[in-house]
Amino acid sequence: MDFTAELLPLLATALAASTPLVYAAVGETLAERAGVINLSAEGAMMLSAMVGFAAALTTGSVLAGFAAAAAIGALVALVVAIGGVHLGRSQIAIGFVLAMLCADLSSVLGGPFVRVPGPTVSGASIPVLRDVPVLGPLFFQSDPVVYASYVLVAGAWLFLYRTRAGLLLRAVGEQPAAAHARGARVTRVRTAATLVGGALVGIGGAAYSLDFKAGWSHRHTAGYGWIALAIVIFGGFHPVRAALGAYLFGVLSSMASLGQSALPSVPTQVFSVAPFALMIVVLALTSSGLLERLGALLPDAARRPLLRAFDATPPAALGKPYPADADGAGEKPRGGAQGAR
Repeated sequence: MDFTAELLPLLATALAASTPLVYAAVGETLAERAGVINLSAEGAMMLSAMVGFAAALTTGSVLAGFAAAAAIGALVALVVAIGGVHLGRSQIAIGFVLAMLCADLSSVLGGPFVRVPGPTVSGASIPVLRDVPVLGPLFFQSDPVVYASYVLVAGAWLFLYRTRAGLLLRAVGEQPAAAHARGARVTRVRTAATLVGGALVGIGGAAYSLDFKAGWSHRHTAGYGWIALAIVIFGGFHPVRAALGAYLFGVLSSMASLGQSALPSVPTQVFSVAPFALMIVVLALTSSGLLERLGALLPDAARRPLLRAFDATPPAALGKPYPADADGAGEKPRGGAQGAR
């Protein structure tokens, strides 16, 4: 096989397919690291994709489309924050209802924009870097949305693990009462993380309808929001690992397209659902304890890196409401270990 001629285009396509998921998965990672489960990603991504395309088509500006999509994602996340963080209601129930509501809204409001040609993100290869063998064609002959996703992943990692604010956010997701005792405003931190995460989910939706598969059609991004949520778990609530999970899904999608061309006798539905099924299998392996049992057969030197790489332990306070009034000045926190009602 000619590596440059055959494999590089496949991997480049995989990167393009992964970019919307990278934005959504990193956004969900930030929210869940703060202790908030936002299950609205499926519907929010779909509605944001529609609104982003409609705004770009109406204004003639792709940037306006991305801004509108980010605003929609943040607005949906605000509902989760109000109900789940401030009022202490079930984050799972609120997110699930929003996922269905936003998906239906995208179909109802997006009717006039179905299969209408519109603006797309223009390609922009990076001089000098684009000429680097292998890496250049793979990473640096794309467009600004893809390049920004690289920066986002690195920035999220630096924020979470190399800044005081990131440490505070992780503390709020693990031990909110202890974080409050040290001066953290738990409700504010969780609300901010949820809104930023929602905005990134919205940008992921716009990345789909304005870049990866330009245009709008009924349930245009169907399945991508759920996959993003699964990738967060697969990635162990770590932004870099979540991005790698998104790239894995992109590779599986590209391989499915290749398999469809190589095996035309196989029903096309098999290849279209194969990446989703394979991601479920991988998620089951990382969450079932099977890897731990397999790792027990290995020596310590090999077992520890394996378990660390596939660790999917959620934040201790994930989905557990913290009393909003406990953030009030002078009030003693009443604990952060309440179960979701």
